[in-house]
Amino acid sequence: MWLVFFKELKELLRDRKTLFFMIALPLLIFPVIFGIAGFVSKQAIDKAESKILNYGIVGAEYAPDIVEELQQPDKFNLIDIAADDDYKTIIRNETVDFVLVIPENYSNDVLQNGQATIKLYFNDAGLNLVYRRVNEIVESQSELFQQSAFSTLGLNESQQDALIKPIELERVNTADTRENWGEKIGGMLPYLLIILCLQGAMFPATDIGAGEKERGTLETLLISPIDRNKIVLGKFLTISFAGAMTALITVVSMAIWGLVLSQGMAIQIVADFMAQIGILDFVLIFLMLVPVVAIFAAVLLSISIYAKSFKEAQSYMGPMMIFVIVPIMLSILPGVELKGGWAWVPITNVSLAMKELVKGTMDYFQLFAIFGSTVVIAGALFAFCVYWFNKEKVLFR
Repeated sequence: MWLVFFKELKELLRDRKTLFFMIALPLLIFPVIFGIAGFVSKQAIDKAESKILNYGIVGAEYAPDIVEELQQPDKFNLIDIAADDDYKTIIRNETVDFVLVIPENYSNDVLQNGQATIKLYFNDAGLNLVYRRVNEIVESQSELFQQSAFSTLGLNESQQDALIKPIELERVNTADTRENWGEKIGGMLPYLLIILCLQGAMFPATDIGAGEKERGTLETLLISPIDRNKIVLGKFLTISFAGAMTALITVVSMAIWGLVLSQGMAIQIVADFMAQIGILDFVLIFLMLVPVVAIFAAVLLSISIYAKSFKEAQSYMGPMMIFVIVPIMLSILPGVELKGGWAWVPITNVSLAMKELVKGTMDYFQLFAIFGSTVVIAGALFAFCVYWFNKEKVLFR
């Protein structure tokens, strides 16, 4: 068994592509994701904020103050439109970015004319910041109207606040910073970790079974005085080792890059979040990935043994992504929690546990159910893999 394991491990270490997916990709993926996401978001926001917006206005004679505020050539550009134009069409055709419709009762004498409703027509499907930029102008005018009305009524500051908002509901969040951020990013973490583990195990698994068939070395291995069960166990351990190393490097990379971002780049939010996640949490995340990797190794080895060629094995393994992503998606659905039967659902339970560990709300007793169910499934799949490997019609199909 160990001879087979070390043989396969040596061949694995010679494969640069496999090493890339095992080591380089997990180390690079977190800074790349954070960097690209941050860069693209900043570029999109800067572009939306600096874009000169074309606009049309109907009822401009009722609101000369707003018209004056919009006369900023570096921000807004007036396009002549008619009151009976189809606003939706001209916005869709990009003739204008937005249309303002001012009502007749617009006036600074709000006590006499009442509330005025200005309609803003725009396409809110993308990041355009139209509403925010226009609302800043409208809000500034609204405050001026308020102050004018308060002066007329002779109200002091306390009475003004009470009139604007007679009853205020104060939010007191009992969740700490870690729980808030853990809820936001905890659902994304399993996508990265579990998918990377699958990728790390997939490439050596393809070569260990189907690759040996293509090279003609499988027959030589089978006529050696090594029990077939030990041969398949050695191959299984090699794939599991590759997946486990990917999991370990990924978790370590996540911890290191989190510290780098929080300390070296002085990102306070990341610093506060990372300061609350203990080493035990990272260790548990890694340990939960180990039996998941064993499941992947058993399934991938069975597929690789069955496939006639390297290419055929890859075509069979491709759909595995779907079968892995679906249980991960279940973990982020509303109402799905690490309780009851969900603690026994493979992959979903690990995804939920990762989320709870990041949030700091983990019920550690659920680990028995998570490890128990995952280990049992991994053992059953390995037993099938051994049975599969002992069938001549599968090996030499």
